[in-house]
Amino acid sequence: MEGIGLIILIILSVLFIIFATAKLRLHPFLSLLFAAFGLGIFAGIPLTEVVTAVNEGFGGLMSGIGLVIIFGTIIGVILEKSGAAYRMAEFVLRIIGPKRPQMAMSVIGAIVSIPVFCDSGFVILSSLKKAIAKRAKVAVASVSIALATGLYATHTLVPPTPGPIAAAGNIGAENYLGTIILIGLVVAIPTVIIGYIWSIKVGTKIKIDGEDDFSLDYEEIVQGFGEMPSTLKSFAPILVPILLIGFSSIINFAEWSGTIFDIFVFLGSPSVALLVGILFAFMLLPKYDEETLTDWIGIGIKEAAPILLITGAGGAFGKVISSTSIVDFIESFGNNTFFTGAAFVFVPFIIAAALKSAQGSSTAALVITSTLIAPLLPGLGIEGALPLALVVMATGAGSMVVSHVNDSYFWVVKEFSGMSVTQAYKGQTMATLLQGIVAIIVTFILWIIFI
Repeated sequence: MEGIGLIILIILSVLFIIFATAKLRLHPFLSLLFAAFGLGIFAGIPLTEVVTAVNEGFGGLMSGIGLVIIFGTIIGVILEKSGAAYRMAEFVLRIIGPKRPQMAMSVIGAIVSIPVFCDSGFVILSSLKKAIAKRAKVAVASVSIALATGLYATHTLVPPTPGPIAAAGNIGAENYLGTIILIGLVVAIPTVIIGYIWSIKVGTKIKIDGEDDFSLDYEEIVQGFGEMPSTLKSFAPILVPILLIGFSSIINFAEWSGTIFDIFVFLGSPSVALLVGILFAFMLLPKYDEETLTDWIGIGIKEAAPILLITGAGGAFGKVISSTSIVDFIESFGNNTFFTGAAFVFVPFIIAAALKSAQGSSTAALVITSTLIAPLLPGLGIEGALPLALVVMATGAGSMVVSHVNDSYFWVVKEFSGMSVTQAYKGQTMATLLQGIVAIIVTFILWIIFI
């Protein structure tokens, strides 16, 4: 199959994925695999080649980013279980001060969600935000929205969060994680700020039933958590891998050579850098026994498993797409301004936004969208660290739009803040819409300036 017929077939495959995950509640892993096999068969690819494409797509992607996802998830679990995430929050609160509770919670969320899933981060910090709101005498909803949007921004934009890593792997940018982290932070800052502004302008007007009944204060919350690790130890598992990856990117860009530089390039490869992060995370363990060394690590592996499966299935789907004649067909539109230049960033944004709004998962939206656009990028001349990083940002921006009732994070924010569904739509859903729009605008501007 070729031409418009092939385009329609791919669109139908995507619609099937959306229908199967959103309506039938089929796991995205199987939805993607069924779509991959169906696309290959109906596109007329020889059956043996369909099987080969699925296997190569799945295994090839895992070889690049599988370990990175697992290591990042393990670090997140240790930060959560050891109290290090709470310690980082307390440190930020001391720096920013109690008079700016919404700003403090936005920054806390942005930091904590780099390694920790936004759902878990919100639950961990739920009692803290209520105590902060009580002490500062501000609406609980405003602090909740500030925390939720701060968590959400880095969750969708900044590695080593699994979604952006998976997207990077799908488009062949796994060797450019240093650049993606840097660009992710740049795009995340205004995205966090718009969430903070929304929490101030709208969140302060939302009155939650029973918020005045919360009895514990900040000091009691901190004491009740028990002994926590030091601030330096708490930040090390995040900062050390980021610094290693970043320095390795600088070395490669500057083309420095020598034994010392070779060692840092080795340490800065994503899988090694995250493994070093795990070693620093071991310093956070309250004790070294079966509970921490087996059970906690096991939780991280279990949390990574669904992401690995979805990512691998996405890679299989992408490999099948690239095995068709779609790339040649898209190249025929090479002079179309919509497919060239800065305007291209709106393609992954729109696809990811549609997927996110339809099926709820930001990670799935990142994986599926990056899978769909990956075969197009070489033919459009989109290659290299910065262009590919901006494609990841555009995909991440789309995966924010919007968090509503089919998104587990929506319910976490609603339940742990005490907002009604209507209030959560006003506070959380609208905030995520604005965040996605701001993120894609910043990405578009960066592309115009630097590409």
